[in-house]
Amino acid sequence: MANRIVIDPVTRIEGHLRVELEVKDGKVVDAFSSGTMVRGIELIVKDRDPRDVWAFVERVCGVCTTVHALASVRSVEDALNWQIPQNAELIRNLMFVTQMMQDHVVHFYHLHALDWVDVVSALSADPVATSNLAQSISSWPKSSPGYFRDLQKRLKGFVDSGQLGIFANGYWGHKAYKLPAEANLMGVAHYLEALEWQKEIVKIHAIFGGKNPHPNYLVGGVACSLNINEVNAINAERLAQVKHLLDDAKVFIEQVYIPDLMAIASFYKDWGAIGGGLENYLAYGDLPTNGYSDVSSFKFPRGIIMGRNLNEVIPVDGKDGEQIKEFISRSYYDYSGGNETGLHPWEGETKLAYSGPKPPYDYLDVDKKYSWLKTPRWKGNPMEVGPLSRMLVGFASGKTEYKEVVTEALTKLDVPVTALFSTLGRTAARGLETRLVANWALEFYDMLITNIKNGDSRTVNQEFRNPDTWPAEAKGVGMTEAPRGALAHWIVIKDKKTANYQLVVPSTWNASPRDANGQRSAYEASLIGTPIADPENPLEVLRTIHSFDPCLACAVHIYDEKGRYVHQIDTF
Repeated sequence: MANRIVIDPVTRIEGHLRVELEVKDGKVVDAFSSGTMVRGIELIVKDRDPRDVWAFVERVCGVCTTVHALASVRSVEDALNWQIPQNAELIRNLMFVTQMMQDHVVHFYHLHALDWVDVVSALSADPVATSNLAQSISSWPKSSPGYFRDLQKRLKGFVDSGQLGIFANGYWGHKAYKLPAEANLMGVAHYLEALEWQKEIVKIHAIFGGKNPHPNYLVGGVACSLNINEVNAINAERLAQVKHLLDDAKVFIEQVYIPDLMAIASFYKDWGAIGGGLENYLAYGDLPTNGYSDVSSFKFPRGIIMGRNLNEVIPVDGKDGEQIKEFISRSYYDYSGGNETGLHPWEGETKLAYSGPKPPYDYLDVDKKYSWLKTPRWKGNPMEVGPLSRMLVGFASGKTEYKEVVTEALTKLDVPVTALFSTLGRTAARGLETRLVANWALEFYDMLITNIKNGDSRTVNQEFRNPDTWPAEAKGVGMTEAPRGALAHWIVIKDKKTANYQLVVPSTWNASPRDANGQRSAYEASLIGTPIADPENPLEVLRTIHSFDPCLACAVHIYDEKGRYVHQIDTF
């Protein structure tokens, strides 16, 4: 007989996620993912000026920030058929890659590494052996025995005082940990170094967008001007600072993040056969090099892979009403046309009045509605989105850069290509694409500098900004790739106002409940078959869930516009 395990809340994520599992004979035999937090951005932006919507939707999350603004301005530009200058596209690309590098490093070290690294074990490490290990995998300068000895003393001081702080409440000593003490000490050291590094790289957002998080955007371009001699513009000094930050990022990624990733993965190669889940992958793509309308120029290609068939990439069209739909048969919502019907986002509904069953405290009633997330499908199929999907679509598209980094990683780890379809593959894909992004960032910077040297300083297209030139009704979609996967915003504009607005975000694809046909989404599917050594401490479940880098803040929908009490969520 299966035992039911409840993890609520799942920690080290953005937002509130509940996972319920049925475990039999030491393995997960069924899983249920429930988003337990509510929001209503779609309703907040209704009837507003479409040019202002980005500032509201960007604040749906404090982590994804810039990509929601990017999707929003693109949706308006698409609806009104606006083009933006190349400099604006390049600056948007630089802000995009900045966030992706920062987000991926933060995820690996601060949200995911402790699933693999036993912090307390680091107390027994030999600092000299740790130094030798670190120097054997990287030329990173902070690798002396004295450096690791001092850090170990600091860590021991925390433990002796009972003040583990950020390292409290872990599964330390769990039998699923495999790293030697020296690798654990190295991981803890780089955990702390990454905290310092990540606050520097986001200064690029402050330079181009005024601040971080939630930098400024602009429909029709970017909210900054280029003039190498002007104090109040993006001048030579600020451009030089951007270059310095990008160079530092590339060094940190190549000398710290990637070596740590490969070293840790080498001890957990069995996880190349765990957590695969779905066999369908979706990527909208991004990082245009010849304008956003030229999808073939994207550094991240757009497409779909079905059944893990890497010999074919299927096109995806966000405007096709039959391709992407959201369903609510297992979600705490009602549709006016019936709850078994899926809606394309242009016709999407975020209803205030829901009178059905409320979430139970003990166990979810999984035969009914059990999540605040809607369930998106592509032509009726569940899809995984995220770094693994992007790397697979790039690999299957024949992109040389993708093939090189993927082949190199598989060779170093001595694992088959099937290891990509796993928890380990998902985590590795995030690091591999960070390597690519660090190189692309410098390419975009060089392109921007070349344009400036050639006398092109345009950052905004003012031609269509007068609302009197707009059509009476228009529809648009802005597609991009958040660090966690495919993100799109759909807008309907009527009489110069936002008539309907819908977000379908990565965690909606991955974390959503079953559909009416009983098909699991990515989280639920990936947990089936996961081994559980200790049901009281289900570390293995967190490894797979964290490999998606959950961000639930953007994925839930409901709110009362009159300010009335709707539902209280109790977490601990």
